[in-house]
Amino acid sequence: MSSCRFLLCMLCIILVLSAGCTSLAIGDVTPTEQGIKVHVTNSDNPLQAGIQVRVFEIHDLGQQELTNTGVTVTLNQGENVVTVPVRLEPGTYKLYVYVTKNGERKTASIKDIVV
Repeated sequence: MSSCRFLLCMLCIILVLSAGCTSLAIGDVTPTEQGIKVHVTNSDNPLQAGIQVRVFEIHDLGQQELTNTGVTVTLNQGENVVTVPVRLEPGTYKLYVYVTKNGERKTASIKDIVV
């Protein structure tokens, strides 16, 4: 029993120590006339990254994909605001936002917005 507790404690410590390894985080996502503004925090050195947004329209308890688009940007250290050119009509949407580096997904977030 004590070896099981020890293993669980070690697993918890490893999880806590590795939790800070993510250097990219997606923050607020807001619709504007120019497109969708995505706030991305980069805690590492500047990097070339892709910001991809999949837009689903929500209606009648279902969702339908409207578009899948993205941009390539340089993310500087700290807070970055990236505009992805997507125009949305008034309605309710679910956005799947991905940050990729060298074609590999680094972080993702699902956001619900109302326009």
